[in-house]
Amino acid sequence: MAYRAYVRVLLEVDEDGEARPMRIYWTDGRRFDVDRLVDVRRASAARTGGQGVRYTCQVHGRRVYLFEDEGRWFVEAKDTPRES
Repeated sequence: MAYRAYVRVLLEVDEDGEARPMRIYWTDGRRFDVDRLVDVRRASAARTGGQGVRYTCQVHGRRVYLFEDEGRWFVEAKDTPRES
């Protein structure tokens, strides 16, 4: 079952206020550099529901959908969240 995994994101913001994700920090401390920004659009999170801005990113040769919803960032993760 998919869930929203909230993540920390390093952004670059241009003079027009457009945000570009540069790095994604996973909840366990791993970090992933965004190789390329493919697309930005309003879209729903198909597996976890809700609406926001979807950033389609290229990370290590794979497409990753990164969502921004009211200032919070998440990815749709496939496994169940780990207990702390």
